[in-house]
Amino acid sequence: MSKPSISLSKTGKKPSAPDRRKWFEIFAVFITGALKYILMDWLELRVFYIVSACLFWMIYILKRYQTDKQILQDWGFHKSGFKKTFLFGIPLAFLIIPGIILSQTNSSPLTWNLIPVLALYPFWGLIQQFLMISIIAGNLRSISSLKLKKNQVIIFVSFLFAMAHYPYWPLMVFTFAMEVVFIIAWLRWRNLLALGLLHGWLGGLFLYLVLERNLWNELWSIF
Repeated sequence: MSKPSISLSKTGKKPSAPDRRKWFEIFAVFITGALKYILMDWLELRVFYIVSACLFWMIYILKRYQTDKQILQDWGFHKSGFKKTFLFGIPLAFLIIPGIILSQTNSSPLTWNLIPVLALYPFWGLIQQFLMISIIAGNLRSISSLKLKKNQVIIFVSFLFAMAHYPYWPLMVFTFAMEVVFIIAWLRWRNLLALGLLHGWLGGLFLYLVLERNLWNELWSIF
């Protein structure tokens, strides 16, 4: 007598191997986000957390590439569509201007340590966008048992990204709007490199000019 099968999806079928991997990737991103609150926000181990997260996901990217040569293209690690994606995201810069006005504070003078922030932050921005868009948004769109609509994925993932910046409400509003634009751009041109660059530059300027936060000093605050 055969044993009854266990239903794990809306269709009554077990998830396929690719779908199981996609769920695992989403779960790994949520763990990465949870560790951010512990290591970065609570213990203030910013350098340790950022470096560890980058190394972990870089290794994972390389491992996946060894078994699937197409995966980098699917995730958006290519030059095609870079210009269109970059230009599509540029209007986000105008959100910084009303942010400065609404903050009702005098902007701090530009200092030298804004330069390394704008130079290095895009790489960390690239990793973040890879996790939020290529992994979460991309997987949610492609998991066969979910059948989520594009707008549902855009709003849900943008909300998650905004919550990752709690409790800084101006930053949460900015990151939500930014992620909506970024996901739309990625779904059109699937270029992750431009999004990482935009994330680093726009995010760094917003934090510096609107919230008056010096990321370079925050990064090394433990010392």
